[in-house]
Amino acid sequence: MNNFLQSIIDRDPAAKSKLSLILTYPGVKAVLFHQIAHFFCLAKFDLIARIISQFSRFLTGIEIHPRAKIGKNLFIDHGMGVVIGETSEIGDNVTIYHMVTLGGIAPSINSNEQRLIKRHPTLKDNVVVGSGAQILGPVTIGANSKIGANAVVTKDVPENAVMVGIPAKNVGTATKEFKAYGVTPGSDTKLD
Repeated sequence: MNNFLQSIIDRDPAAKSKLSLILTYPGVKAVLFHQIAHFFCLAKFDLIARIISQFSRFLTGIEIHPRAKIGKNLFIDHGMGVVIGETSEIGDNVTIYHMVTLGGIAPSINSNEQRLIKRHPTLKDNVVVGSGAQILGPVTIGANSKIGANAVVTKDVPENAVMVGIPAKNVGTATKEFKAYGVTPGSDTKLD
């Protein structure tokens, strides 16, 4: 817990203390509730897991399916409107801003054939996803990549990419250093 909270302080200049993170950051609460719901999901208490996730959604405005796999130190900044689908996988030290969807694209014509099939994105370590971005389908976002605000990603993204637009296009190379907004003035991110 201590490392998780410190990782947020390291990435958010507005974070003043660990106590304030616990009491006032919806992303922190959502991740903690997800850990509980995920435990019940793995234990095959699906209804309890869904009730916990829906309670968390009510409190935080962030919906994380209990079956989603989340690595260490996920930071959901602001958080309102974030949706993380059932088969999503998120690596370590990922930052997600508000109104982001990690969603599926398959229609639910025959839901039974789609149960537990990979339908949602995989985000590798150190990915930053800007506000309003939509990452759709069973795509993989490579480590250290930056997804720009409102980008729509429907294809795999290589490591260290900077993706912007609809549909998202790779416009540069991201550095491994954390940048709160992906690309900032004076940053060493190389744009093509």
